[in-house]
Amino acid sequence: MRVFFDTNVLISAYTARGLSSDLFRLVLSEHEVLVGEVNLQEFSRVLRQRFRVPVDEVTRAQRELHEHTIVPKPGAVPVLEIRDPDDAWVLASAVAAQADVLVTGDKDLLDVAGLTAMRILSPRDCWQWLRG
Repeated sequence: MRVFFDTNVLISAYTARGLSSDLFRLVLSEHEVLVGEVNLQEFSRVLRQRFRVPVDEVTRAQRELHEHTIVPKPGAVPVLEIRDPDDAWVLASAVAAQADVLVTGDKDLLDVAGLTAMRILSPRDCWQWLRG
């Protein structure tokens, strides 16, 4: 299974114990992890600015993520109305990666889940789907 992680899930997986970190470890061990270049930029910025994570720790996390499939920023976004333009790039990255599922906690992406061929699931729904 090819699982694309949105930034908010990656941040949760790296900063707190709980469902997102458990899901990330499950995917690491049993599936293929996909991350977009657009997500990595936001991931680094949020860790440094909002969570005040030291630069060397952010660099270590980036190196770990680069051991998996990193999807370059696509040339265009899908023709869907998504409130946040950054979310359109996340969806475009997941589509370009041919992901089976996009895991996100972002309401704007979850709201368009029924309008795409790709599954877009919350971390809890993805956990249940993969374990089901």
